Amino acid sequence: MKLFDVHRLHLTECAAPVLSAELEAARDRTWEMAVAANPALFDGPVVACAGLRWEEPGTLFLRWAAVTYRHYALRRVPGGGALPSLFVNAIQPTDDGRVVVARMSPATAAPGRWQLPGGSVEPPRDGEVLDEGALSGKAARELAEEVGVEVKPDELRLWAASRGGNLSVGLTYLAPALPEAELSSRFTAVAAAERAAGREPELAEIAFVRSPHELVGLTGPHADYVEPVVRRYTETSLGPGV
Repeated sequence: MKLFDVHRLHLTECAAPVLSAELEAARDRTWEMAVAANPALFDGPVVACAGLRWEEPGTLFLRWAAVTYRHYALRRVPGGGALPSLFVNAIQPTDDGRVVVARMSPATAAPGRWQLPGGSVEPPRDGEVLDEGALSGKAARELAEEVGVEVKPDELRLWAASRGGNLSVGLTYLAPALPEAELSSRFTAVAAAERAAGREPELAEIAFVRSPHELVGLTGPHADYVEPVVRRYTETSLGPGV
């Protein structure tokens, strides 16, 4: 897993790859088996990374294509050529320098996994564009929906890009710090509201960690970017309230 400094993004849309009939059939079979094993999977629209390059320090040029989650079944097909996924997440600090990490609920596609608040990027709707503002808006919505933290997109700062398993690309945003008690209260409220509406919350619980060593005590799988992001945040000069 690699972590990179990034301060500016340039995004360009391209066409999704055209599959042969054989690959398409293999993809569909693999997808159907995955859904049978985990019914929480769904074939909604999603953005994949079709290429990226760095042309100057801190500026990432990224090409993207609209696919559906079914596309990632190609990872399990020999020679499938699946495009890497693209997702956003957010560092939500406490005012004493810790970081919120969250465990996915059993009803999600990654049950029990510890990660930062965030999610996959969806293609823009008609008349909209996928740009830096749209991505920071996505990160803000994930914080609101998952943790209950209401923050304006322009209050989030693009902080890093990660390249991890399956060459997936993650864009990490830094949110303003809040007291632990307030974060716990907001999370409890948003989870209760989801249950009252008859839905299972996406996150089963949150925890506050001050260093990568504290991640060890969190039982279950961890997203590959969590340890490097927590390490970098807690070891840099970025302090509470940034």
